[in-house]
Amino acid sequence: MGDPTSTKNLSTKGDRFVARSEGIKKTYKATKTDDVVSTVTSDALLAFRKKYYFPNDMVVKVPARSDRACSPPLGFVTVYEFSLRAGLRFPPSPELSDILMICGVSLAQLSYRAMSIIMGLIVLFRDRGAVLSPDCLARMGRLIGDTQGRISFRSKWLDIRTRDPSKSWINDFFYVKNDWNLLEKWGKMRELPIPLHLGAEELLKILKFSDIDTLHYEVRYLSRYIDEEYLFKVGLSTQAGRSHAQMLKKSVKISEVAVQSSKIPPKRPESEDNVQTVKKKRVEEKSAAFKIIVEDHIQEARNHIYDVEVKALEADCMEEGFIRGFMKGVRAVQRKTGAEIDGLTPSQASGDPSSDSGGEEIESELQKAFSLEEDEDDIDIL
Repeated sequence: MGDPTSTKNLSTKGDRFVARSEGIKKTYKATKTDDVVSTVTSDALLAFRKKYYFPNDMVVKVPARSDRACSPPLGFVTVYEFSLRAGLRFPPSPELSDILMICGVSLAQLSYRAMSIIMGLIVLFRDRGAVLSPDCLARMGRLIGDTQGRISFRSKWLDIRTRDPSKSWINDFFYVKNDWNLLEKWGKMRELPIPLHLGAEELLKILKFSDIDTLHYEVRYLSRYIDEEYLFKVGLSTQAGRSHAQMLKKSVKISEVAVQSSKIPPKRPESEDNVQTVKKKRVEEKSAAFKIIVEDHIQEARNHIYDVEVKALEADCMEEGFIRGFMKGVRAVQRKTGAEIDGLTPSQASGDPSSDSGGEEIESELQKAFSLEEDEDDIDIL
């Protein structure tokens, strides 16, 4: 029946695979960072300045279309927006400047992972009362560079989780005036030498951790240390008017006791104590005065109620009682004397005073008042 071998040209298929691979490589090379134009505008820089608390005297510059990230203008350094999200604040910390100087790279060469890990470790060490040295960083992991000059971080014994949510970081770069003697042009990475004298036990002593599990826990969730609250707490963020940021979020879990220096509250100066005492005294005086005013108003209200309501009711009762008593006496005198009294209506004259308990007493009083005699014929009551 013949040879069942396929009649397809295998060499042609292999050539297509090689050509496809070369096309992929060419496409990858076309997206190098030195071929990308910045999309940052003046409005974006204003937003960055407000969001990331740039110092007022810091000079920033929008890149032109001919500018590239790897070649900033003379006297400027390139900064990516993701570096700000990774915890970079200005002025750069001395720890970061030393690491960049020893490695021979510029600020913009650090990837999001490398920047967030370095800044997170700087904050962690400061929070524990220590300083991140290049030796400590080299013991915890390695800074490695790729073919384009980008720097990343790897660690064999520490599980450091970082993730940049942005996918369009390559166009978001701008320039900042180099007032800190940083390397401006992109350089070739020089790896940090691994310190043989520095082991895990020495790191635990520096960070004041009791065991290696605590260190693993803190480093595993290192991204929380680049939050603004932590950056402000350790002095990396210069944000103004937000002193409450010194207090950590309640949701943050700290597995180890804070350093001893953070337990002792700072002693207030005597002048501040005097001011607080004066303020407290003024508040107490105002409270006492307010209490007196309230009591006076309550007493005035009581007096008003008594004068207007109670006395008026009492007067009405007295007046009504007098009139009723007077009419009882008049009726009693009329019955005994048989005289007619001017102004007394028939209904009033026909009233029976016998049912009133005080008729006799009232009659006696009326007789004394009007000097009535039994032999008088007429009685006029005005």
